Amino acid sequence: MNKPFEKLFEPGQIGKMKIKNRIVMPPMVMNYAGLNGEVTDTMINYYQERARGGVGLIIVEATEVDYPNGLATAIPLAIHQDRYIAGLNRLVQAIHMYGAKAALQLHHGGRQAFIMEGQQPVAPSPIPCKVKQTLPRKLTIKEIEVLVEKFSQATLRAKTAGFDAIQIHGAHGYLITQFMSPYTNKRQDKYGGTFKKRMRFPLEIIQRTRELVGNDFPIIFRISADEFVKGGLTLEDSKHIAKTLEEAGINAIDVSAGIYESLFKIIEPMSYPEGWRVYLAEEIKKIVSIPVITVGQIRSPEFAESIIAKGKADFVALGRALIADPYWPQKARENKVNEIRHCLSCNIGCLGRIFSSLPAACTVNAQVGREKEFGIKLAEKKKKIMVVGGGPAGMEAARVASLRGHEVTLYEKNRQLGGQLIVAAASPGKDKISHLNKYYSGQLKKAGVKIILDRKVDERLVEEVKPDVLIIATGSEPFIPDIPGISGKNVLVYQDVLSGKVKVLGEKVVVAGGGMVGCDTALYLASQGKKVIIVEKQEALAMDMEITNRLDLILESLPKAGVQFLLNRTIAEISEKGIMTLDRQRKKFFIEADKVVIALGTKSVDALEKKARNIVSEVHIIGDSKKPRQIIDAIFEGAVVAQSLI
Repeated sequence: MNKPFEKLFEPGQIGKMKIKNRIVMPPMVMNYAGLNGEVTDTMINYYQERARGGVGLIIVEATEVDYPNGLATAIPLAIHQDRYIAGLNRLVQAIHMYGAKAALQLHHGGRQAFIMEGQQPVAPSPIPCKVKQTLPRKLTIKEIEVLVEKFSQATLRAKTAGFDAIQIHGAHGYLITQFMSPYTNKRQDKYGGTFKKRMRFPLEIIQRTRELVGNDFPIIFRISADEFVKGGLTLEDSKHIAKTLEEAGINAIDVSAGIYESLFKIIEPMSYPEGWRVYLAEEIKKIVSIPVITVGQIRSPEFAESIIAKGKADFVALGRALIADPYWPQKARENKVNEIRHCLSCNIGCLGRIFSSLPAACTVNAQVGREKEFGIKLAEKKKKIMVVGGGPAGMEAARVASLRGHEVTLYEKNRQLGGQLIVAAASPGKDKISHLNKYYSGQLKKAGVKIILDRKVDERLVEEVKPDVLIIATGSEPFIPDIPGISGKNVLVYQDVLSGKVKVLGEKVVVAGGGMVGCDTALYLASQGKKVIIVEKQEALAMDMEITNRLDLILESLPKAGVQFLLNRTIAEISEKGIMTLDRQRKKFFIEADKVVIALGTKSVDALEKKARNIVSEVHIIGDSKKPRQIIDAIFEGAVVAQSLI
């Protein structure tokens, strides 16, 4: 009998480094380092959990070689001095415990670096990044030569610390990329002008590194095969780069894409299809003989297997997929595909928190960054737990509490679990959210949670059940403001529209509210052929969204769908023929509409709380029923409450 995903779990090799399978965890900054860039217990626990989950190679996140000029974030991992070797060795040992290999990514931010107060970033040319908007200082030739030595000495330290390989970060618009790209390198000396001169800096790093660590120590080089900016590196340019790197002695090419100015090509938003970047690696593989790693929205074991089986790449990198579920490889190897907890590509806990100088988290996995604290531990005393509400908060609380040994019953007033997940998954490009609902449905059954659907809970039922603990996760409902005409027959609420409860008749539709929910509703209606216009009182759309998904929404999704919008407008009145709006100067503008859909926020549903506290001694309120927020908050609170039950 064939083993599941046979090609994916074949051993691989990069240089002289043998790897137990073809699954790579790519470098992802998590902000778990100490304030001085040292390895912390949090970082060790996080990486060790991924190694335990069965990944073949872990490439540890961007590690700065030049303090303070080259930082990736406010608190990056560091290797610019020998004093970091001991801590890095602890990290390597933790990864090796479970048979995974460990590589370290060496990084310099250049013009995209995190800059401390009073500093100026450095770059090959004084061209500011349009995202960072800080003018960099042009590096002198002497400074470039010093940086060559810093990268090379960092490699020697990594080897001393026990790493099996290093990766040179030549992608995503950071310093080495800036030298290679004509978009950012306008020099006319020996480090710029022609292709050969633009390649001098990375080639000098490789040459000097080989002098220090020898030819047997594997070096991986990461590239952005297409920068997706006018005047930047293209796939054809990167083919030439890859061949040049191979000739210079690189052992593998890690193929990514984008720079900060094309950010949603680096870390894709939710709407992007699975494996959309694989074609870049496939083209690079055609012209090199060394291994090629591909990355980008690779979610399912079936898709990953097909990449290897078809020879499109030699290794697949699972980034956010391994944040969401560190046991993705083990579950695939055991053919337990339905148990994989898939990443939503929401980018809220990872990218969003990183760019805010916060430690990374994960919307679907509350254990991320808390691997030790949130490990499942059996409760001291088995309790009867009543969970009211089958949305993400209630489902996570029920799952964790049951795994800890409690007797858990979950009540949901509707005929299916999911709550707001069902509504959120309805909009075009948001279907990945439905994976989370499927995951919970399977995991609740596996954990032994008793589920009662189509049952609204009141105080009489609570008295009848007599639980030891009551967890209220009744969620939220649409906020309906006091606007003249809002009770009209032509007025609908977004929740009824996205859930399919009502059918929107008519051609012209106004969506009142341009937050994330309003924009999702507008896209949903536009996909049905409606002419949609959003009315928003703020000066911009979707201000409650994470940056990459928001950019994709505003620059791609809404324009392609033909959705129009009016900003800085409030709704004064709704009539059968449309709505009357007011601008900031209180000037009136009428908009014709067959239907008006209200998407002006939500309010908590918490009617059970006061009455229940007179019945049950231990009551917890979680998720939107406590305060309307995001899925990440709901799941986190569900996990916290379940972990706190004694």
